[in-house]
Amino acid sequence: MNYEMRRKDRQMSREFALDVTDRCEYAIISMTDSDKAPYCIPLSIVRDGDFIYFHCAAQGRKVDILRKNPAVCICCVGDTVRQEDKFTTKYQSAVIFGRAKEVVSDEEKIHALRLLCQRHAPSNMKNFDVVIEKSLKITCVWKVKIEEISGKCNG
Repeated sequence: MNYEMRRKDRQMSREFALDVTDRCEYAIISMTDSDKAPYCIPLSIVRDGDFIYFHCAAQGRKVDILRKNPAVCICCVGDTVRQEDKFTTKYQSAVIFGRAKEVVSDEEKIHALRLLCQRHAPSNMKNFDVVIEKSLKITCVWKVKIEEISGKCNG
């Protein structure tokens, strides 16, 4: 795709973008069904190398769209601070383009779910194995290969 960033003065490095991705509280995934309007939804994510993992139910609009058209854009927002006296906001962001692929191997699903839980619920890891045993078969895991990533910062 290689879109040129308009505000070159705010463009940041790949490392910066990966750091924002690793720190964001949640991310927004955008996708499109060729027959309908674009669709976006927030996700809890974790990055492992050049892959972004997320989990979801095995059915629903997101899964239906991803199975038809795996091209996605993921937006991560880092620290933000409103500057009301200047009518602007200080922010950090990362935008990721890639293709989503459903994870089918139990081993990789468990790996991704462990990483997700370590990131988002680290104090509850003692219950991980019990919960996985009960829910692995009904939990869907997807991964997105980072094909392109850009970072941006104001402030």
